[in-house]
Amino acid sequence: MRAATKRRGVIYPVSDDRGEHELQRLIAELLRPMLARFLAERGVLAHAGADQFIYWAQGNPTKRVAPDIYVLPGVDQDIAIRSWKTWETNIVPSFVLELASDDIDKDYEDSPVLYDTLGIDELVIFDPHARPGSRSRRVRWQVYRRIRGRGFVRVAVSQSDRVRSKVLRAWLRAVGDGDAMRVRLGIGPDGDELYPTEAEAERAARERERAEERAAAEQERAAADRMRAEERAAAQRERAATEQERARRVAAEAEVERLRALLAKKSAKRAGSRRKTPKTATRS
Repeated sequence: MRAATKRRGVIYPVSDDRGEHELQRLIAELLRPMLARFLAERGVLAHAGADQFIYWAQGNPTKRVAPDIYVLPGVDQDIAIRSWKTWETNIVPSFVLELASDDIDKDYEDSPVLYDTLGIDELVIFDPHARPGSRSRRVRWQVYRRIRGRGFVRVAVSQSDRVRSKVLRAWLRAVGDGDAMRVRLGIGPDGDELYPTEAEAERAARERERAEERAAAEQERAAADRMRAEERAAAQRERAATEQERARRVAAEAEVERLRALLAKKSAKRAGSRRKTPKTATRS
């Protein structure tokens, strides 16, 4: 059943009955929260949304698009958007990612015209069904940008695994194959580093925490080992000092005994000399 909002007699649907390929949904479900975190961590006030109707002609609900992924600059991420009417805020998306479906005429030809009319700055069309090297007209990446003096023009067509988004200041990378293909954010000069998903970030945080705990425990063990080594060294020094003191005492006692023996010998010698000396006769 179609949900809608009504403004002065005009109905603006907030959803429709059209289905979509599950691969499109899986790609969007992974990328949207990742993009929201990426922008927030860099201090960018913006709302990363997915698959809401965006209207740009007041009174004409047929003038609308439903981007697979979009970014509204200056809009808080915590706002729950049912549909977006540009005339209420004068804000249009700065970035849109469209995931190509089976209808490539709509995605390849109609989408750029619609987003040009909407007034966005950058459109990236990703075709997960493109097969590089095949003779199909499908192409993995197309990038459109609004350029002063030229309008909204296609600036890149690529079958590679990545393209750079000027608006996001990041790379968009195709990872995986077939039904497992996803779009991830690449960071760094060439997008070689994948920006982590929330689960990956949490796992990395836990691993860092465990590494820090291991490092702290190792430092504690090293400090305890140093303390024990210092205590052993102090005990050895104390034992050495005790041994030295005992050796000095023994040496001193031996010297005293030697001197006593020498004195006794000298005393005995003098006594013997006195006994051998004859007495002088007394005259009568």
